[in-house]
Amino acid sequence: MKRITDLFLTFFRIGAFTFGGGYAMIALLDHECVEKKKWLTSDELMDITVIAESTPGPIAINCATYTGYKVAGMRGAVLATAGMMLPSFLLLFVISNFFESILTIPIISKAFRGVRIAVAVLIIQAAIKMIKKIILKSTCKKIQIPIIVFFFFLVLALNIAGIHISTIYFVMCSGLAGFALLGFPKKSKDRRGGQ
Repeated sequence: MKRITDLFLTFFRIGAFTFGGGYAMIALLDHECVEKKKWLTSDELMDITVIAESTPGPIAINCATYTGYKVAGMRGAVLATAGMMLPSFLLLFVISNFFESILTIPIISKAFRGVRIAVAVLIIQAAIKMIKKIILKSTCKKIQIPIIVFFFFLVLALNIAGIHISTIYFVMCSGLAGFALLGFPKKSKDRRGGQ
């Protein structure tokens, strides 16, 4: 019971204090679920991020569902997902009737501009953390670093040119590039009986 409550409260806190959507939440997910609670490993979080980006639904919800299921089964999945969704639902429910009039108040309008900057910083922080972990833990640094650099500059060039392509295509292309360059994992000598 304590673990399920902890799951709900943790994801409620992440959902309540992260603005800017799923990518901005990755840094908080990493801090709470990997570093603090040890519910996931860094590799698992990266894999979940890739899978969540490639499947229907918001990335943060998919991450919450997976983490909840891993930690406490189906009840954990339901409560982690509810914890992640509830703050947004309550906030939108409360302010939906007078949101536009709120934004006309100068102080609130300026506060939202500040929040936008914080969102950008959170996304950059999450990207830097993930890239560092990929580089530090990778056994194929010579291959993975060029893939990271290539796709970074490709996305940057396309955005500057005003060409918008779904991130799913980038995920699929980088996966194919990794598979083409790395291929199937080689069996170790121990598994083949030392031959």
